[in-house]
Amino acid sequence: MSFNLPNLLTWGRIVLIPLLLIVYYLPERWLPEHSQNVIGAGIFVVAAITDWLDGYLARHLKQTSSFGAFLDPVADKLMVTTALLLLVALDNVESFIAAVIIGREIAISALREWMAKIGESRSVAVSFVGKLKTTAQMVAISLLLYNDPLWFIDTHLIGTWLIYIAAVLTLWSMVYYMRKSLPYTREAMK
Repeated sequence: MSFNLPNLLTWGRIVLIPLLLIVYYLPERWLPEHSQNVIGAGIFVVAAITDWLDGYLARHLKQTSSFGAFLDPVADKLMVTTALLLLVALDNVESFIAAVIIGREIAISALREWMAKIGESRSVAVSFVGKLKTTAQMVAISLLLYNDPLWFIDTHLIGTWLIYIAAVLTLWSMVYYMRKSLPYTREAMK
């Protein structure tokens, strides 16, 4: 395991997961709902920024590693899954939307692992639609965790629209990756 700045940022993202949960499960007399929303959204925004930053730094500082390439998407999926389940519990996201997003993440992770085992991981490398999905998802989750008016912006409404867009992009990107892997899947089934 390589201890470098990008990997430390990824580990930091994993450490933020229980902190996010603690914020929302503290009694309201200890931390009022508005404060929970502000702190929870802040934690998620920090996690989203480190998700981008660790990859950027790994490439820029030439500190990429196979462990980092494994850990980064795991940390991302753990944080997103935790946040989505929390949003379902808070009644800020429909459970079917969370199921679509989480289900796709599991399916594509399994597909990528299988493709790596057969030496074809480049065939299912992150696509533009995948990056667009991640961006919509991160912004939506941040807004839905905040869930309070921000000046004249209805964060719940915009977050809800964005999470639906993210769900559509989630399905679109899943179909994209499945199509890319289809020749290898057909070959393996012979």
